[in-house]
Amino acid sequence: MTRVAVWGTGNMGAAAIRSALAFPGLELTAVITSTPDKANRDAAEFAGLAAPTGVAVSLDVGAALLGCDAVAYMASGDIRPDEAVTDIERCLRAGKHVVTPSLYSLYDPRSAPAEWIDRLTAAAREGGAALLVSGVDPGWANDALAVAAAGLCTRIRTIRCQEIFDYSTYDQPYAVKVSCGFGGSMDDTPMMLLPTIPTMVWGGNIRLIGRGLGLEIDEITEEVERLPLEESVDTVMGRFEKGTQGAFFLKVIGWSGGRQRVVVEHVTRIHASVAPHWPQPDEGVGDHRVIVDGDPQLTIVTRADVPGGTRADGGNTTAANRLLGAISWLAAREPGIYDGLDVPLHPALPAEVEATRWLD
Repeated sequence: MTRVAVWGTGNMGAAAIRSALAFPGLELTAVITSTPDKANRDAAEFAGLAAPTGVAVSLDVGAALLGCDAVAYMASGDIRPDEAVTDIERCLRAGKHVVTPSLYSLYDPRSAPAEWIDRLTAAAREGGAALLVSGVDPGWANDALAVAAAGLCTRIRTIRCQEIFDYSTYDQPYAVKVSCGFGGSMDDTPMMLLPTIPTMVWGGNIRLIGRGLGLEIDEITEEVERLPLEESVDTVMGRFEKGTQGAFFLKVIGWSGGRQRVVVEHVTRIHASVAPHWPQPDEGVGDHRVIVDGDPQLTIVTRADVPGGTRADGGNTTAANRLLGAISWLAAREPGIYDGLDVPLHPALPAEVEATRWLD
């Protein structure tokens, strides 16, 4: 068994705790927090589990690292990227393989800040460990799946990775109201939609897909359309008032040779009634799509549901499983930094370990 510590107890931390407890070949040995009020409580409280895990949340990073082989780093890097790099560097230097969604710039290591690459590469070599950074929306749909889909086509004009979601059941007020701006004034641009931020978040995915298909992305542009609520609506987070932001359509466009080639789109609503003319999910509150405009015209639609959770929880679970499932692959590689195209979507496990996936 590979011993895993989960660093963080938020949305992705909760998903990683559940996954580490159930994923074939893994054992949850520690959960790390920086919040004193969370310390010494059973990890089950933060993962929405009915039965105790026997693993207490801890402030002691050093002790957690001593007792694990790998770290699923799920603490936020959105507004604290330098701190996240320092944390991950510490884990690698201690000889622990790290998987994380927290550093957008490292989705494509070749275009990441050179200082970060130098620091993390040196730490990985010193500790004999490996690092994979992949996204949460979910990362596999914005890199490995898109490249795999293109392999089913003889010719390609454009690849589009699309997320379509209704947030009315997504009870995450900070992400929904502050980052995305739902319920806010149409005169104020929310953090997620500020110029250059979308490229910072998804530009690495676009470059990675291009590289995986022999294409040099020479420019990335952004397009954003926002619409207000025409009527007030009620959600799990309360009421969102008429006239406030109700939906946005974001496009991050990778260009090559003057043509749009790789596009990441987010069609996001606070309620299903908003922007009915924009793309809609095939079923329920949301799905992810890879759309290849080529020969043939190919669309792959994915959605994930977890018992008692939202479809966003399901997507987070697939993202966590993608990362945790990579640990055994990383452990067999040379120390260093790897990306979503390096690591197979389904790294091979011994047959006796793989067989434990099957439910009674």
